[in-house]
Amino acid sequence: MSDPELGKADREFFDQYIYPRLGADREDVTLGPSHGVDFGVVEIGEQALAMATDPVFVMPAVGFERAAWFAFHVLLSDVAVSGLEPAYLSVDFNLPPEITDDEFETVWGTFDREARELGVSIVTGHTARYAGCNYPMVGGGTSMAVGDPDDLVRPNGANVGDRVIVTKGPAIETTGLLSIQFESLLAGELPESTIEDAQDRFYDMSPVRDALVAAAAGPVTAMHDATEGGIYGGLFEMARAADVGIEIERDRVPVQPGVREACEFFGVDPWISISEGTLLATVDPDGVGDVLEALEREGIPAADVGEVVTGSGLTVDGEAVDHPGKDPFWAAFEEHMAELQS
Repeated sequence: MSDPELGKADREFFDQYIYPRLGADREDVTLGPSHGVDFGVVEIGEQALAMATDPVFVMPAVGFERAAWFAFHVLLSDVAVSGLEPAYLSVDFNLPPEITDDEFETVWGTFDREARELGVSIVTGHTARYAGCNYPMVGGGTSMAVGDPDDLVRPNGANVGDRVIVTKGPAIETTGLLSIQFESLLAGELPESTIEDAQDRFYDMSPVRDALVAAAAGPVTAMHDATEGGIYGGLFEMARAADVGIEIERDRVPVQPGVREACEFFGVDPWISISEGTLLATVDPDGVGDVLEALEREGIPAADVGEVVTGSGLTVDGEAVDHPGKDPFWAAFEEHMAELQS
């Protein structure tokens, strides 16, 4: 029997082991777990409560302040694509024994700063050091957003005729994390300016502002964060959730400086590589201009790259593209970490 694959569980695993074992069937749960869907929804009175849970992902190699910034935004990303403003956060830290008090103070201070900036209250949690806990996965958290159910952007809301908007482009997280983690491997192999461009992608690794700006600007029908499986995986999941097809032209997708070169060096396909920070959105045609203008005002690169059509799955430049299944980021990370340590 082969070793289990690293990374998020695929749909086959989800369907076999997780769904439909979901506890009690409650009428107030209006959106439950589904593979490739970012958040769930409970309606309480006249309010919708959107919730999403993710790991606390801390990479000391990028520095504890940067690592904590990214960890915080990972926790808010999935709930932000609901279109409702994040309001509450619960965090569990299962810390490795070697983390110092000063290092944790940096992590927690960064969480506090980012939460205040976004109007998010940290309402409960758990913090401890445990033997056997290792970076980068050092716990988990649940983010919550509350708002009018009419303002909720449902993950299965894409309609035939909608336009498809992509912000920032492919492999943002892959480029930002690997170029910093393995800077010593890149040195001498890529021009210094290219390495700097790749490392500049780090603070692009949050779709929170993208999602809130887009949802406030126009008639957004669905949103998704292009995490594992990248842009292709994310668009495929959006199409599957809404039982439609999505057609895009790849040359219309923005690509940020340093991405192509870094992905080539690390041997990963940028179009199927994890891209936390890249927002995928479907928008009613009448509102595309408003959404793109709002994103541009905020300095967020974005483009109209295609449309929602009758059918199923993802089509890129006229050719059907299946879900990638396995994200190449994890294998690249393990391979180059072994090289770094050898």
